[in-house]
This record gives sequence, structure tokens and C-alpha cells, in this order.
Amino acid sequence: MNAPGPGPAPGPRRDTRGIVDPAELLARVRFRRHLPAPALRPYLEHYWLIDWDLSEPYASHVVPHPSVNVVFERTDEPGGSGGSPDSRDSGTGIGADDSAVISGIGLELFTRKLAGTGRVCGVQFRPGGFRPFAPALPVSHWTGRIAPLAEAFPDLGPGDPARVLAPADDHARVAALDAFLLAHGPADDPAADEAMALVDLVRTDRTVRRVSALARTAGLSARSLQRLFASYVGVGPKWVILRYRIHEALERAESGSPATPATAPATASVTTPAAAPVAAPPDWARLAAELGYSDQAHLVRDFTATVGVPPSAYARALSDP
Repeated sequence: MNAPGPGPAPGPRRDTRGIVDPAELLARVRFRRHLPAPALRPYLEHYWLIDWDLSEPYASHVVPHPSVNVVFERTDEPGGSGGSPDSRDSGTGIGADDSAVISGIGLELFTRKLAGTGRVCGVQFRPGGFRPFAPALPVSHWTGRIAPLAEAFPDLGPGDPARVLAPADDHARVAALDAFLLAHGPADDPAADEAMALVDLVRTDRTVRRVSALARTAGLSARSLQRLFASYVGVGPKWVILRYRIHEALERAESGSPATPATAPATASVTTPAAAPVAAPPDWARLAAELGYSDQAHLVRDFTATVGVPPSAYARALSDP
């Protein structure tokens, strides 16, 4: 399987997949997604922009996607995006209130406290799409890490974060992100195309439940598939399969019905869903079978380990006034 991945979606996603209790987050922040320049779209999911002005701190929780993110942040609180102190002002000339980090795939639930006022301009790469911009290291090098962006892009200029973060206008921020990324790639890499296509298959085809079946589809041995994913995705294929199934279980707990990822025009504001009739609780045993689990207990175990509570308790908490 050597063909490039499918073309980019016509607009950024409008779903809240991976966000724990999205209504609570979206009631507190202004969250938008934008498409990048056409040359970048095969490699990026979207840009994501968040602004907040909070009277009280709020902790957001996300079940990470199998994606690398580049994050520029400006905040009135020390600590920024949670990167190491080196990412704040380590001789790069980055202002004390600005940070620029690379966030590798998170293996556990990601929690971020928001307080005061702040702004984030993020880049979510498609799984497999980051290495054409930073080919020196396998993507697994970044997994589980939040590191100063200069580790991936040593020529990061002292003014680069401010150029992204300073504009009040979304389109100016998007143009600055485009300019930054186009200065660093993408390099042509057929292996990245193959990795992106395989992850997209896992994401969109529920019948892909086993690594052995995915390897056969790719025309690779299981070991070669593992090496491809380590080099270009950052985690193994089994982890990707399970993570997308947990994302779907989260959405089913929130909606009570199958989730259908939506796309939008080149700019999409992600807003709190309109009030709807209370949905019946999901049939967890049936959902476990649909997602490829051998039984309900395995789904409950993975969901609880990832989110911190069993799926039924999570669904009940969402329905409580």
C-alpha cells in the first residue's frame, strides 16, 4: 500500500472528539478551527485557536489523538502550555508570557488548567504528517513529551511566537502559522503518505480491529508495520486502534447515538451543542461488540483507564443538571 492518504477534508472538523465534557469547556473559551494553506492540508488536520478570559480557574481534560501538536501560547500566568521551564525563556528571546512547544502524542489523559486570560494558536498534524517537517528524528522521540519547539526546529527565531500570537485577527494568525510551517517543509516522503493513509483507515473503518489485519491491508509484515508507525506516527498500530475506539465511546456516552464527524467551511467555530432531548443511555455491550472488543468488560476497563471513570458513570455525570 504505497498510495498517498486521501485528500484533505473540505473543512475543519466540527466535532468535539477527544474532549471530556466538551460543553463545559466550550462554555468558558472561544474555540475555532481553521484550515491551513493548500500545500499544508495533506499533512495537517487543522489549526486550532483558543482565547479565554476567566474569573475562576478551570481544568480541561482531553483524551489525546494520535497526533503531534505544535503549540504557541500567550498567558498571564506562569507555566504557559505546561512545557518545561526551558520553553519559557531559555536564551531564545521568547517573552516570559509566550511559549512555543512541540507536544508529542499523549499516552494518558491530558489535563490543562486555564486561568486568567490567555490565547493559544495550535497546529494539529495528521497522524503520520509531522515527520516531513522534522525528518531528523522518528516521531516516537516526541511521544509523551512536551518540549521546547526549538528542539524540533533549531532555527526558531526569537520573534516567531509573537508573530503568531500577537494579531487580534484570526486570519492573520493563520497566515503566520502558514508562513512558519512552509519555511520548514514539507519534504516529500512516501512513507509518511502510507502512514497517514493507514491511520485514516483505522479512524474511518470500524472493521479494522486487529494489527494483523491492518498489516495485511498494507502488504507489510506486522514488524514492518510497527516500525512504520513508530517512525511516522509515534505510537503502535494497536494503540491507535484502541484510542479511536475510546474516542467513539466517549462521543456515544455524550450523545447516546453514533457519532458522525462533521466538517465545515475553512473556518469553524466549535460551540456548545444546542439543547436536545435526553438520549437513552448507550447499550454498552452492543457498543463493545461494534468497536471490536471481546466483551463489555474490556471496553469498560479501557475507558476507565483512559478517562478515569467507567463509561456509565461518565454518561450519568453528563446528564446530571
